[in-house]
Amino acid sequence: MKKLLAALALIAGLALPALANDPDPAQWDAVLEEARGETVYFNAWGGSENINAYIEWAGSRIKEMHGVSVVHVKLDDTANAVAKVVAEKAAGRDEAGTVDLIWINGENFASMKRQDLLLSPGWAHKLPNWRYVDIGNKPTILTDFTVPTEGLESPWGMAKLVFFHDSARTDAADLPMSADQLLEWAKANPGRFSYPQPPDFIGSSFLKQVLTEKIVDRSALLEEVDEIPFEEQTKPLFDYLDQLHPVMWRRGGAYPQNYPAMRQLLADGELDIIFAFNPAEASNAIANGELPDTVRSFTFPGGTLANTHFVAIPYNAAAKAGALVLANFLISPEAQARKQDPEIWGDPTVLDVAALPPEDRAAFEALDLGIATLAPEELGPALDEPHPSWMVRLESEWIRRYGVAN
Repeated sequence: MKKLLAALALIAGLALPALANDPDPAQWDAVLEEARGETVYFNAWGGSENINAYIEWAGSRIKEMHGVSVVHVKLDDTANAVAKVVAEKAAGRDEAGTVDLIWINGENFASMKRQDLLLSPGWAHKLPNWRYVDIGNKPTILTDFTVPTEGLESPWGMAKLVFFHDSARTDAADLPMSADQLLEWAKANPGRFSYPQPPDFIGSSFLKQVLTEKIVDRSALLEEVDEIPFEEQTKPLFDYLDQLHPVMWRRGGAYPQNYPAMRQLLADGELDIIFAFNPAEASNAIANGELPDTVRSFTFPGGTLANTHFVAIPYNAAAKAGALVLANFLISPEAQARKQDPEIWGDPTVLDVAALPPEDRAAFEALDLGIATLAPEELGPALDEPHPSWMVRLESEWIRRYGVAN
């Protein structure tokens, strides 16, 4: 897929300027008028029933309020949506594209920005609900894996890597507090840990977490990967994995397909420690009967990766006005409070709750974040995501060393 993207990008040629008739979110009444009757094809990961249900709810709300329909195009890999836009640009389809809004971050955003595949800069900052976004305390809203967002994408939720265990089976006193301790724990508890096979996002995130802890010069991860020192820089990571794989679930001969599969292995008692990129994920799974109520969260005192996830509008979207309306609704206090409810999703808000109007602030304050959700002061430091090029290169090297991608 990545080779296809690269080839099509070369064919696509020079960047196109922003179209003169693009809707301007600064003229919001005109945007709402243009959006009425449009259908937004929202390309978003479809691997979670509760997230799918949330997107369905959001679609029903903007249909009711603004007459905009939403079709959730369920993806197993965001790169597939990026590939559609790349192919359309290569074919000269600069209007009436098939992708209106994409749930995106990291390497996929960097790729679309680099190839000028996104609606012109600054649109996100003009959305009416942008005034509620917490750019002061959440710096990853303005940089996506070190790449400046420049208003090319609108924030949707916050993420931080956290680990889970079943306290009925695993004593909290024995839990690992770093990547090195996790390796020692896995050796002492063979078969009780695993991670999804890259290029699954959660699996690749585990590689980045270990590399961030093990690399000699962490600042190198904030720059584009350099092939010359790559082997030396990543040697501690792959030495680590060479020791870890033989003591993993199924001795590293098979991997969970994704996070839901890994969660099921914890529920079934096959794994004792798993992880996700949502601090409320365990509470959400408990609320939905997917994990027992004895599951608890923990994190590493030295820090774990943190980032923001976004929505973006392709430059050739057919329903740009409708996409703006949906993006704006997704950062409304109503939508963000519902999303943070662990019984719905549990995804942390991008808003500055303290700055909201009293009624909206009360909705957040009334949320029960769940028995397994760590308080903000318990989450530990936030580690910077590496530059997106590191994920691409790590996935390629992982596959070369340990097998082919699913």
